[in-house]
Amino acid sequence: MIPFAAVGGSAANSAIAVGLLGSGNRGTYVAGQLAKIAPARLVALCDIFDEKMQEAKKRIGLENPKMYEDFHQMLASDIDAVIIATPVFLHADHFEAVLKSGKHIYIEKPASADVAGCKRIMRLADSADRKINITFGFQRRYAKLYQKAKRLVDSGAIGEIRMGHAHFIKSGGAASAVMPSSPPKTEIERIKTWHGWKELSGDLIVENNVHSIDVLNWFLGGHPNSAIGAGGSTLPMSGDMRDHNFVAYEYDKGVQGQLTGATVASTGYRHVTEQFFGESGMVETSEEFWRYFQSRQQDTTEKSPGNITIDSLTEFVKRISEGRPENVGARGAESTLTAILGRMAMDRRGEITWDEMMKSA
Repeated sequence: MIPFAAVGGSAANSAIAVGLLGSGNRGTYVAGQLAKIAPARLVALCDIFDEKMQEAKKRIGLENPKMYEDFHQMLASDIDAVIIATPVFLHADHFEAVLKSGKHIYIEKPASADVAGCKRIMRLADSADRKINITFGFQRRYAKLYQKAKRLVDSGAIGEIRMGHAHFIKSGGAASAVMPSSPPKTEIERIKTWHGWKELSGDLIVENNVHSIDVLNWFLGGHPNSAIGAGGSTLPMSGDMRDHNFVAYEYDKGVQGQLTGATVASTGYRHVTEQFFGESGMVETSEEFWRYFQSRQQDTTEKSPGNITIDSLTEFVKRISEGRPENVGARGAESTLTAILGRMAMDRRGEITWDEMMKSA
């Protein structure tokens, strides 16, 4: 019999009932992938826009889900877990509400758009019931190829890492859509246009490039001590998001982790990789492959066996069903804070330290 102690109100061997909070594009995609994973069942959708829920229901292929416009009502139901995929500026509020309800949490990145929100999530995660799973949507942590690459690096095969580099170049997405000429004033306007404004999304580096930043922290053993950065906007657009950035993070022992991010590429282009250089070789990671360079004669590439989002969701469901909870709330917030550190360095056009950032709120 499978131990099911971690699922409040569920009997052993029963399915895990999951609700989706935020039925936009990303939430619908993630929930659709989760719906394919046994023993999870997607049973509820929640959004303040009925048309979003109807579209999510259709795209996922749900027959008769419960639908809520008030997330408190969904949290009061008998679901076991919640996927939080709401606008970034609402993450901290929704994280706290779901945590207090006793449900397991799968929260999309980033943790928050600002330092205060990240600190709040760290405090909440630290005080959470240890039976509750708290998983962030940093899928690379759960991808088989990434884990294989990390084991190789940890084995010392490439020697001590001398430098890391993250490269996140793609064409423009939602942030390039038409926005009001001035920042939103009402809550509805904020929710509809959050992806175009730094205050609500955190800027390109926080909302998007944070995936690669999480990998830098993972492979380099923690958060950086300082950052220097530059960035701006090249293409005409509404809102105030940057469309390119470069940040040089300094980690322990003076190791540099460089980030290059941009949404200025031609339509459909996407190139996202991370590289780690040591004395004896180089390891490169991505959603699609990993590469181990030892010499010109020994350069091996292996393709990914599957979808890394499915990898992370499968682990989330497995941990709940087996009663092996994880709580990575603080780690997810720390990676988000690393992205915020880079944003603040760009704002300053100069160096800013981790401690200085943490004292800013």
